[in-house]
Amino acid sequence: MNMARQAQHERKTRETAVKVSLDLDGKGESDVSTGIGFFDHMLDALARHSGFDIGLRCTGDLHVDAHHTVEDVGIVLGGAFLEALGEKKGIARFADATVPLDEALVRAVVDISGRPFLHFAVELPAGQPRIGEFDAALLGEFWRAFANEGRLTMHLDLVRGVNAHHIAEATFKAAARALRAAVRLDPSGSEQVPSTKGVL
Repeated sequence: MNMARQAQHERKTRETAVKVSLDLDGKGESDVSTGIGFFDHMLDALARHSGFDIGLRCTGDLHVDAHHTVEDVGIVLGGAFLEALGEKKGIARFADATVPLDEALVRAVVDISGRPFLHFAVELPAGQPRIGEFDAALLGEFWRAFANEGRLTMHLDLVRGVNAHHIAEATFKAAARALRAAVRLDPSGSEQVPSTKGVL
């Protein structure tokens, strides 16, 4: 199977302008700018640990808040993910990963099912509503948008943790490792779609 699993997506609204390029079979390289430093850091981690190459530019109404920017990046990146997968022939489909970062431990489970669903049980500690200038409540908004547009089922669960930064970063790394395994192609070269329906 030699078809390039790549996509470019763009979205412009009165609130944001987002442009994404994605290569599922990349080297984990990222070139990301959203205007939100911590969010850029998380997207860099997503690229590095998934092995995806991600190029992303976003300008948003940050004078209002970061919500539109974070959600719209999830929408566009999820759409690019879905397009890059193509017909999903030969992919592993199911995968999970549990990742620590110091005291934090997060589990991610993924099914590239064609059925959008997010279970997000990553509750940040009371008294830590922000990570730097980043509203920690937006973590779930990003993953919800990504799962919806990528048409995949994701379960993200915090096992334990006390530091909001560590929890957020472990979440992105766990999701990245699970996504990396789920899109892996069958080493035998099989081009079967991993579903009894014959389509995902």
